[in-house]
Amino acid sequence: MAVPIARLPAVNAQVWMLTFVTTLLFHRGVGDVSVSGVPTTEEGPHRRFEYKYSFKGPHLSQPDGSIPFWIHSGNAIPSADQVRITPSLRSQRGSVWTKNKINFENWEAEVTFRVSGRGRMGADGLAVWFTTEQGLDGPVYGAADQWNGVGVFFDSFDNDGKKNNPAILVVGNNGKLVYDHQNDGSTQALGTCLRDFRNKPYPIRAKITYYRKTLTVMINNGFTPDKEDYEFCTKVENMIIPSEGFFGISAATGGLADDHDVLSFLLFRLSEPGQQPPPVESEIPKEEKDKYQEEFQNFQQELDKKKEEFQKEHPDVQGEPIEDLYESASDREIRQVFEGQNRIHLEIKQVNRNLAMILDEQRRYVTIVSDELAKKGTNAVSGQDPATQQLSSIVATQQEVVRILNEMRNSFHESLKQLGSVQHQGNAVGMGTYETIQHFNDIKEHLHTVKRDVEKHLCLLKCPELPPLPSCLSTVHFVIFVVIQTVLFFCYVMYKSQQEAAAKKFF
Repeated sequence: MAVPIARLPAVNAQVWMLTFVTTLLFHRGVGDVSVSGVPTTEEGPHRRFEYKYSFKGPHLSQPDGSIPFWIHSGNAIPSADQVRITPSLRSQRGSVWTKNKINFENWEAEVTFRVSGRGRMGADGLAVWFTTEQGLDGPVYGAADQWNGVGVFFDSFDNDGKKNNPAILVVGNNGKLVYDHQNDGSTQALGTCLRDFRNKPYPIRAKITYYRKTLTVMINNGFTPDKEDYEFCTKVENMIIPSEGFFGISAATGGLADDHDVLSFLLFRLSEPGQQPPPVESEIPKEEKDKYQEEFQNFQQELDKKKEEFQKEHPDVQGEPIEDLYESASDREIRQVFEGQNRIHLEIKQVNRNLAMILDEQRRYVTIVSDELAKKGTNAVSGQDPATQQLSSIVATQQEVVRILNEMRNSFHESLKQLGSVQHQGNAVGMGTYETIQHFNDIKEHLHTVKRDVEKHLCLLKCPELPPLPSCLSTVHFVIFVVIQTVLFFCYVMYKSQQEAAAKKFF
């Protein structure tokens, strides 16, 4: 149907207004749903944490590899901070299940997990269960088929080729249905949403709430570290599930493989406003309660006995409060600062002594060279006597070295004065002041500067070579000494010969 050109602006305005009203109504309808699936106008349910049906790190597993109040089967690997349901190997299955049944009418489960793999696609997926029996092993994401209860599936692999994976599905079963693998359970799903939960920078968080016969699934996509950044996934109303059952988490891999790691599973009991949950004491059997009470009394008696022994061994601290026996965090920090200052003070003194020794040695060299120049005479022309010119350059270099060392020594004296003033201020004003720490940082910076200057100048310093000293024995003296030695040798030989000849006359 053709529309006149003059009426186009009016038609566009009507279309824009209709779109705006529709969007506003949609956002209002979504906003009416709270995180737990309960309208925001009503008071939310009371939540109580159930530790016997939960696990989280650290110290998630015990030394023997078991999880308190849970059992694991298949290829599941518990560790200190997570449970790896399946490793990234082909055809793996694993699961964890609660040991005891729950009998809550309303509950909320928060699951934190990671699904990571090298490929662009992964398989097969992870499932969160609430069933009447523990499905320790089976073809449905590592758990048994024909379950009686509900399963929330995080399906990674696209079996039907419709390019609608990864996806999250809610599938209920009364114990008679066989899961439809070929169609990814789409024909049996009560609720679904498309969410990519693989290879995210932060762990994925799923909040599954069953309250007033309504199952709600909220998802944190793992793009931000905000733990409460949930968004709505799906909701199933008028859903009847068993009143008692087991919670479980399972996963499986196929031709493709992913690591399926569960970091925590937290379960909360929900009770309607005005209805107080039963006290914890009523849930503990009388035998266990008596056992715990006996253990507590034995522990209390041992503690009192150790206190008495300690007071007998240390009578000095009987009247002192316990807090005075320990060092606070601020006192420890200030003590470390002052200990560091004292160490720096000692190091500066050592460097100062070393510089003084170097300075004295340089002065001695200058004195020796100056004396040698004086012996050579003051009338020699510098251009005609190379030795004198070389000695003059050595003297100039040594004088420059002495000047640099004096400057360094003065700098170290200033550092020592600053350290003394800082320690005096710290003792007078008190510990933990900002000015003390600021002075400490200034001194550190000053010391780094002095250290760089010392390394820069000392690497250029070389001990001067002393000029050749005149020989104490001349050539004439040496020749005379040789002649005398030769004459004496011949005289000794002649005397020896005469003695031998005189001795032969007696025979």
